[in-house]
Amino acid sequence: MWMVFAILSAVFAALTSILAKVGIEGVPSNLATGIRTIVVVAMSWVMVFVTNQQGGIADISRKSWIFLILSGLATGASWLCYYRALQIGEASKVVPIDKMSVVLTLIMAFVFLHEQFTWKSAVGSVLITVGTLIMVL
Repeated sequence: MWMVFAILSAVFAALTSILAKVGIEGVPSNLATGIRTIVVVAMSWVMVFVTNQQGGIADISRKSWIFLILSGLATGASWLCYYRALQIGEASKVVPIDKMSVVLTLIMAFVFLHEQFTWKSAVGSVLITVGTLIMVL
């Protein structure tokens, strides 16, 4: 089931890029990010209430709060940079560079989470990197 959600994530991420590129025309990138964030916040809280998970807030540990807040800050920084890049660059070049996060995630997962970095991970990372360079240069 995780793969279905991962594929849907990729589809929605692709739509996000195309819709954002069209929508950001004539709008300051930080304002566009703020508008997008309001929509994401509203949608997220609707899902919390629809799935009746709001009672779990009190059960979240201090460690989880800290890391969720840090993750939110990283997401915010990523979105601000992404929207600015989309505003001044071509989506077909910005998006592949943004997706280099896959390679960076594999490396960080190995270093910080002690996940395996297999030969498949290495080959995939090289292919993603080479593919990105071919697309943007």
